[in-house]
Amino acid sequence: MKQIVGGAIVDSLQNPTLLLAARRTAPPALAGLWEFPGGKVEAGEQLEAALHRELREELGVTVRLGAEVAGTTAAGWPLNQAAAMRVWLAEVSDGDPEPLEDHDELRWLPLDGSAELFELPWIPADFPIVQAVLDAAGVRAATS
Repeated sequence: MKQIVGGAIVDSLQNPTLLLAARRTAPPALAGLWEFPGGKVEAGEQLEAALHRELREELGVTVRLGAEVAGTTAAGWPLNQAAAMRVWLAEVSDGDPEPLEDHDELRWLPLDGSAELFELPWIPADFPIVQAVLDAAGVRAATS
């Protein structure tokens, strides 16, 4: 199973009010859909180190990691038959997020229970993680 890591980047680990979503540019089947930024863990790489590397490459930021958003399996959140993603809450500690690689747009979404977060066209495998991120961040969503 291919291990993927993702960052649920919030404006503050202490008091999160916004979540950063990234719109994919590739592959064609996923282009235009939104996701938690991150990527593949390289051979011999620790999960957290992989997430730091991926967020630097994709968004140009350094982050402080918070709690892991527990997945539905030991490998994390199933993405397909061959891959699963482990997701951590994260807060930007250096840099301003920019869509440098694999994305063409970033959007900060309110975590106030408004429908905007759930109406975004998420990659289907990432959509169930949205509610889990709200739960992990201690945010109650009015819409789900």
